[in-house]
Amino acid sequence: MTVIAGILLFASFFFLLLFGAPIAIAIIVSSILTFFLILPFDVAILTSAQRMVTGIDNFTMLAIPLFVLSGIIMNNGGIAFRLVNFAKVLVGKLPGSLAHTNVVGNMLFGSISGSSVASAAAMGRIMTPMQTNQGYKKTYSAAVNIASAPTGLLIPPSSILIVYSLVSGGTSVAALFMAGYIPGILWGLAVMVVAYFMAKKEGYPVSKLPTIKDVLYIVASAVPSLLLIIIVIGGIVAGIFTATEGAAVAVIYATVLSMIYKSIKIKDVPAILKETIEITGMILFLITASALFSLVMSYIGLPEALSRALLSITDHQVGIILIMLAILLVIGTFMDITPAVLIFTPIFLPISQTFGIDPVHFGMIVCFALCIGNMTPPVGSALFVGCSVADVRIEHVIKTLLPYFAVVIIVLLLVAFIPQISLFLPNLFGV
Repeated sequence: MTVIAGILLFASFFFLLLFGAPIAIAIIVSSILTFFLILPFDVAILTSAQRMVTGIDNFTMLAIPLFVLSGIIMNNGGIAFRLVNFAKVLVGKLPGSLAHTNVVGNMLFGSISGSSVASAAAMGRIMTPMQTNQGYKKTYSAAVNIASAPTGLLIPPSSILIVYSLVSGGTSVAALFMAGYIPGILWGLAVMVVAYFMAKKEGYPVSKLPTIKDVLYIVASAVPSLLLIIIVIGGIVAGIFTATEGAAVAVIYATVLSMIYKSIKIKDVPAILKETIEITGMILFLITASALFSLVMSYIGLPEALSRALLSITDHQVGIILIMLAILLVIGTFMDITPAVLIFTPIFLPISQTFGIDPVHFGMIVCFALCIGNMTPPVGSALFVGCSVADVRIEHVIKTLLPYFAVVIIVLLLVAFIPQISLFLPNLFGV
């Protein structure tokens, strides 16, 4: 029965995706169809409805709409220009300095906005014209922007890490937040290494460095924005407030900062709230659908069956991790990161635990691998947005992106096989 139910579950799911059904609808319909196979009609419907409601009945879940709201407020608050200027100060002496500025800007702005798409759009609109004016190829500019945009999904505060915490059975959000820093920074540095050698080869210029007076002004302008990360993450790690309370603090701080900058007007509030509701509704609908999917998988014993299947191939930790990474990289190319985390964490987490892999470390492996899908075809969101704002065709950028794919996958392997990359900061801060 497990095999038949599992085939029906995934076959119906991918069939619906193939014919253009929204992913949440595909998850719900395939789950209910599988329940019909093993439960009476009325029990299947009642169980499905109850699970979908309880799937989002969690206090920690409130952090998601609040972090989304704070990110949108910051997106509309003129923060990107201040962070770009700050990034120039940090990397202005490197060849191809504007490309490095783009990478650092994505790391900073992405962590604040919590969205690779928002980061790619904001940084692309600012940096591409500047780079074009200094003779950079558009394909080079777009590739750097696309390759570095997903770093903000790992560098906290990150909604996807909260989602992983919920679906993994309550892994500490504070520990996940601290764990995300080093992998996210390593990703950004790897992109900068490739950008450096490409810039040297093409002879791209070094930006004119600002005066000491300008540097002080730029840093002072950026500090209030950067303090958001310090206050929120510091408060969560120190135990001053929970992740949800920290998200509320982020909304208040972002609102006050935008009022001080006079960058958001009262007339902008309805549009900001509308965008927040749309994004939150999409995320929560995916979570409630995936909660049902996970219940069905658990009910038919699919995680245990897949665990036995993988262990029959190899019982070596390295082999199991490589198989899981290969599956996650493939999944990430055609599935958004949120539903992928929700669906595949319950399958792979029990397998990882049999080998003693820490749930925080495993969370970094899963999220890092799936984040790569943001920069890959056919559905990479950062890829499409980055190409759009740079006004280049995807097929022209892919060749330039290949070295970035290579170095990011190398970093993924380091994160997967060196646990301390993820666990050093959580252990240091005792979370």
